[in-house]
Amino acid sequence: MDVDLEAAGVQRGYLRLPYSQDTSAYGHIPIPIVVARNGEGPTVLLTGGVHGDEYEGPIALARLICDLTLKAIRGRIIVVPSLNLPALLAGKRLSPIDGINLNRCFPGDRNGSPTNMIAHFVETELLVRADYCFDFHSGGSSLKYLPTLIAAPPRTAEQRAVYEQLIAAFRPPRLLYMDMLGEDRTIGAAAERRNVYFLTGEFGGAAEVCPDGLETLDRGLRNMLTSLGVFKGECPPNPLIETQFLSVKGSAHYLFAPKAGIFEPRFRLGEEVQAGQVAGYIHEPLTPWDAPAEIRFEGDGIAICMRANARVSPGDCLGHLASEQPKSTARVEGI
Repeated sequence: MDVDLEAAGVQRGYLRLPYSQDTSAYGHIPIPIVVARNGEGPTVLLTGGVHGDEYEGPIALARLICDLTLKAIRGRIIVVPSLNLPALLAGKRLSPIDGINLNRCFPGDRNGSPTNMIAHFVETELLVRADYCFDFHSGGSSLKYLPTLIAAPPRTAEQRAVYEQLIAAFRPPRLLYMDMLGEDRTIGAAAERRNVYFLTGEFGGAAEVCPDGLETLDRGLRNMLTSLGVFKGECPPNPLIETQFLSVKGSAHYLFAPKAGIFEPRFRLGEEVQAGQVAGYIHEPLTPWDAPAEIRFEGDGIAICMRANARVSPGDCLGHLASEQPKSTARVEGI
């Protein structure tokens, strides 16, 4: 790093990811980082761009960086807007260098490939300093999401109180309480190992910038930081939104392609659907005289995610549903 994580003031610089290659024997990849520290207070780690085809997080964090002044900070904010910079520059979910998904390789490896080194640095140098970590996503190139905040199910009354404060400040249109289902290679799992409060979310997709998702994230993030007392900058007014508390009920809420072809959806994001309802058709371009394969929903719910790419292969996710739940019981059971 060319910043000091412990120093007071506002610093803008780079993480230097070692990358020795044929054309650059002693080279490194410069990953932007901003550290703002002023007095006593909690430390908040903010990350985006874990997947390189998801843009709402990097943009919202870039906007925030421009407003980080000493008089606006109490405590410490560490911002890495494009954590997986090689993937972001390539517009890909996986790193173009080593083909690894950063959000499936924690705790990483100091002596591993570049993506593993990023994960190792986050877990051993950044999360150990953090009280809170907020990491923002969207559906990437292959999926589109309704803007949704995601939290881990609280294990104690103290955790529940903290998450409820953050959620109330963010005021998302939708919230999923989601456990990791044994998946311990994500940044969220790394935060849990370090006893760091963690929030994430999906704020768009289709490798586009979703205006509604970006507005929701930009406003919610600033209000959340204000509620923690670490940010005193300008915050957009919170609209009067009633948050939907949702859960995903395992495989019955997911759609997968049984064959290759062109997917024709017969539902829209936000639509309430019923089990047995036609979700869409998969067409075979080489035999257009054959009837398309019919896909039906296995469960009831609200369509919060759908595939962005029409071309599909067997096993591709075509979308998934969620069911509204009482605030006290909402969670994701996953698949």
